[in-house]
Amino acid sequence: MNTEKLKQEAMALREEKHQMIKTDLSLDMKDRHDLAVVYTPGVSAPCLAIKDDEDKSLELTWRGNVVAVISDGTRVLGLGDIGAAAAMPVMEGKCALYKRFGNIDAIPIVLDTKDKDEIVRTIKILEKSFAGINLEDFSSPKCYDVEDELKACMNIPVFHDDQHGTAIAAVAAVIGALRFVKKNMEDVKVVVSGAGAAGTAIAQLLLETGVKNEHMTMLNSHGILHDDGRLNRVQKVLVDKINPEGRTGDFGDAVRGADVLLAISAPGAFGDKEKAAIQEMAENSIVFAMANPIPEMMAEDAKQLGVRVFGTGRSDMPNQVNNSSVFPGLFRGALDVRARQINEPMKIAAAHALANLLSDDELTPENVVVDVFDERVPHVVAKAVAKAAIETGVARVKELPKQYQD
Repeated sequence: MNTEKLKQEAMALREEKHQMIKTDLSLDMKDRHDLAVVYTPGVSAPCLAIKDDEDKSLELTWRGNVVAVISDGTRVLGLGDIGAAAAMPVMEGKCALYKRFGNIDAIPIVLDTKDKDEIVRTIKILEKSFAGINLEDFSSPKCYDVEDELKACMNIPVFHDDQHGTAIAAVAAVIGALRFVKKNMEDVKVVVSGAGAAGTAIAQLLLETGVKNEHMTMLNSHGILHDDGRLNRVQKVLVDKINPEGRTGDFGDAVRGADVLLAISAPGAFGDKEKAAIQEMAENSIVFAMANPIPEMMAEDAKQLGVRVFGTGRSDMPNQVNNSSVFPGLFRGALDVRARQINEPMKIAAAHALANLLSDDELTPENVVVDVFDERVPHVVAKAVAKAAIETGVARVKELPKQYQD
């Protein structure tokens, strides 16, 4: 795909349409009777029902199908800190994806502040308006604190998609690739290159999915991640698990002999030295290079280096690792059972559901990741998430909804 042409089309579309999403009516308001039912005096009945039981607002108003997509504009795509107003097109686009793939009415909200406490308080007092919160494009490490503080005080799901949506998509890709090369999760050596929000979330979810602590290595721009006194609190917890002995070394030291390499670092980050190390990975190696829009290396490089399975975050290359296959179904399932949170079992269930959409017969080196436009994706993810929410006790609904009883 021609990136410059796509940018021109994006500008032309917005200049013509002005907006990517809009609200609509659920019924025709054709006369005074309809007005009286939708508004006063009829509206007092649901108001009083919700006064007696606030959870009824999830059933009697649009709140039950509404997610807020919220950003402060401090880390927008690959553009960096461009401010709240400039972040709105991304938030609006994300909301369009929620509607297209999950039939969820998502609302874009940008906050004109970088103050963590002000952000937390603002989102907290919006709780009664939404059934879920999608945090988007917050800078690291602030994103960790915002999410953790909100999860501790809110009774609806709070989900930082840049971390966890990416992690679920990446873990699903790894599961599919390992099935193809016939290796077991608990046996493989895994390297994650990039120790930001997405990288740490991927590493953590892989550990919870079966990778052994001693088989995991993480890299940042200085080499193998170890406790050098400069780690943020999330990196420190992870390093205490995977590198308690304080191993050091460079990219080559980490990658040689590894089975799986997941990179979430920088465009074109793999130069001659890194490529030489990748050639020394284990037989039937798996590499996902997920920097966007330019991956750490291209597919033709991977083929020349002998990589067995290769994927990126790009839609014009095989094996696209795309969190758009995750968050619509994830929230659809969470909303359908009125979940209070999105926990680790729900994330793992989503990853396995995605990976299992492809049968063993369908797996090839270029097809270990299901296409985001596969119409099965939102439903199977939602069903798995809803079931996990009920089983782990975070759902208000206690029985799987009828649409998932198939």
